[in-house]
Amino acid sequence: MSTNGTSESGCESEVRTANSTCGPDDLSVTASIVSMTGGILSNSLALFVLVKSYHRIRLKSKASFLLFASGLVVTDLLGHLVNGSLVLFIHSSHKQWEAFDPDRVLCGFFGASLVFFGLSPLLLGCTMAVERCLGVTRPLFHSTAVAPRHVKRLLGSAWSLAALVAGLPLALARPYQVQRSRSWCFFREGEPRDWLDVLLPLVFSMLGLVALLLSLVCNTLTSCALLRSKMRRRHRCRGTSYHLEMIVQLLAIMLVSCVCWGPLLIYVIVLTTQTQPEPASFSLLMMVRIATWNQILDPWVYILLRKAVLRKLYLVLHGFWSPRSHGIRHRKSTLLWSSAETRSSSTMRNECICMGSMQRPNDTIKAITPNSQVPVHLATPRSGMALN
Repeated sequence: MSTNGTSESGCESEVRTANSTCGPDDLSVTASIVSMTGGILSNSLALFVLVKSYHRIRLKSKASFLLFASGLVVTDLLGHLVNGSLVLFIHSSHKQWEAFDPDRVLCGFFGASLVFFGLSPLLLGCTMAVERCLGVTRPLFHSTAVAPRHVKRLLGSAWSLAALVAGLPLALARPYQVQRSRSWCFFREGEPRDWLDVLLPLVFSMLGLVALLLSLVCNTLTSCALLRSKMRRRHRCRGTSYHLEMIVQLLAIMLVSCVCWGPLLIYVIVLTTQTQPEPASFSLLMMVRIATWNQILDPWVYILLRKAVLRKLYLVLHGFWSPRSHGIRHRKSTLLWSSAETRSSSTMRNECICMGSMQRPNDTIKAITPNSQVPVHLATPRSGMALN
């Protein structure tokens, strides 16, 4: 299969010549290295935080959420490793696909890898949103239906669905195509094309948009349920705080996914449904680069948006903006606490005295009148009353 055709001019014809590049190739390689390194480091740090929290936590609902989050971070980490390595290899080979990949095997693997590692985080984020919605709105059903083995099956199902969509072009003899920049592979674009060439990108884009929409609906329902529960019960509950922490993380993941993947998914639909598609290589490449930031920003959600980190950040900001009022409030709380301790200690001392007097009444009376003879009716009041 011809990748882009011999009729294409300009940039592509220059790339085919030896040692010639199209545009700032060194800058592209540097950006790829920085993106790959940052993604690997941030995802590794997030995975360490999640594994540590998973071993420390005792709540079943929190454990299932951390298992889903760990699967998402592992997916992003592998995506940076695989796709980043392929990009560096292509640039090191001067984008000469005819030399290092004449049968387009590597191109097919590269395109499938981009689709798989792009669609998997969206499906996993949707699965996490549905799981949290059930955990908050239907806690009894969630406690019985969502076990660790079920979580692992859901993870496998999300990965299997993404792999199925990624492998459809290869199975239907519509392999991925080298794009005009010759640095990556994606769905076929341009003429000639049939209904399968239109259907495959639509399946990818529509499935991603449905996952984002379902995440939005489930996170909205969960947030409303938590707010109603918080308004009914004014006191703070440990389980509610854990739910709030997870919902904040899910909302951040959904926001990052919408900002990073929304433009690419909508743009692919627009390009696919055009009757006469126009070359849009640069715009599509920019959309893909924006989408790769999803795998870099996702791990920082779990690193930064934790309860301990948010509490420390709140204290720092509150002390920075109002240090005087914070000091006065702190002194007042200290005085109130010390006075409460004084009252509680005096109360306990009085109770101890009363308890001692109830246990030994004769000793108390003798202490009052040590040299006097105690009458019988005072020493034994019950017997005296009985005699009377």
